[in-house]
Amino acid sequence: MSSAARNIPVYRGRFGPAEAERLLWRAGFGPRPGEAEKLAKKGLDGAVRSLTRPKRERLVGPAPVDDDKNRIAPTDAWGHDHLWWLDRMVRTSRPLVERMSLVWHDWFATSNEGVGSQRLMLKQNSLFRSYGLGSFEQLLLSVTKDPAMLLWLSGTENEKGSPNENYGREMMELFTLGAGRGYSERDVREQARALTGFRNDWDEDKGPVNFRYDSERHDPGTKRIFGKRGRFGWRDSCRLAVHHPNHRSFFVRKLWSYFIPSPPSAATRRALEQLYVGNDFAVRPVVEAILRHPRLYTGPRMVKPPVVYLAGMLRATKRGIDTEAWTWLANQAGQQLFYPPNVSGWDDDRWLDTASFLARWNIAGRVLRPTVLKTSVKGPLDPDKLVDRALEFWGSPRLTSTTRRALKSFATRAVADADQRWKKAQYPALIENALRHLIAISPDLQTS
Repeated sequence: MSSAARNIPVYRGRFGPAEAERLLWRAGFGPRPGEAEKLAKKGLDGAVRSLTRPKRERLVGPAPVDDDKNRIAPTDAWGHDHLWWLDRMVRTSRPLVERMSLVWHDWFATSNEGVGSQRLMLKQNSLFRSYGLGSFEQLLLSVTKDPAMLLWLSGTENEKGSPNENYGREMMELFTLGAGRGYSERDVREQARALTGFRNDWDEDKGPVNFRYDSERHDPGTKRIFGKRGRFGWRDSCRLAVHHPNHRSFFVRKLWSYFIPSPPSAATRRALEQLYVGNDFAVRPVVEAILRHPRLYTGPRMVKPPVVYLAGMLRATKRGIDTEAWTWLANQAGQQLFYPPNVSGWDDDRWLDTASFLARWNIAGRVLRPTVLKTSVKGPLDPDKLVDRALEFWGSPRLTSTTRRALKSFATRAVADADQRWKKAQYPALIENALRHLIAISPDLQTS
């Protein structure tokens, strides 16, 4: 173990099903039935390693279909790209790989609103999956020449004599350094010159094709970036940013924020930075250290992004992708995959507001629709038993005493209203249906 790793705190408390459940939500999309208990038996280190160093992927469950039970068409039909990726989140045996792909999709936020090609967006998604836990430097190099990114931030419009600053500016401000941290407007202009040279062709049937680097379009002159002089090209542009002294702190803070809502202490941040640089800018060691950190298990709860919330409920109920409604419902909740609102990505502070909360209520109702109990189903007219049955439906998630009291109070009042024979026969199913829905939209299931 490196000296940097030894300086990073590790959670030493009990690692039981509750802690495993939080880990599965933060580093994936929540547990399938019994998965938290199974993961807890591995212990903290074993659980983290099983997520960061997974075996070969298996997709568990039925293949995705549309409302007419036809196979989805992710490269062609509107919203089917969203369904395709949501399906992977639901069925994957490597949840952290998919979760890291979502992290990079937000980090290097690229929207099909500007790209105009589901095919190219899916190709970028595959790139995120391939490099998700590897070298950040290699990831940045791959993203820089990625066709979707080249279209999104005007990379193919950047040529000698007419440099376009879009990508060079955002690469420093949003991807590697942070706004105003160690670069000037001159650096933006010089980065743009270094990044010149990419182009593509247009096909009437396929759209943009044949993305490539053309040295004739590149500005070969001497540039001055971060005080260094040289005939820098696009690879140098990326490497200069990653090796900038301000990159390591930006990287650690931003990556940490995807897993833990409160910032790391100064000592932890410095140790994570040393770990990152000491491992040649590899992502996996830093993620492993964050997933073992005490703050993940003892710190404040995090609001689940809409697609994480939805994927988790589908995993808990063992339901596959069988409706196109998940695309427009996720859009209403504020997160349609492949359509982040801008180059800054999604705003986590907007996940729960008066508009998006209604969408989450509707998402939960749609998840529950195939399993709604009919009034002919017999059940107990006992508030505690009804709450327990509703919790068992969701895999017995851990609830706060406040939430459990609220559910018990609702069930008690509803049972008290069953003052006629027909009510006594039909109310148990109705109450349990309502409890399932209330649990799904409770603060406990909206957060992890």
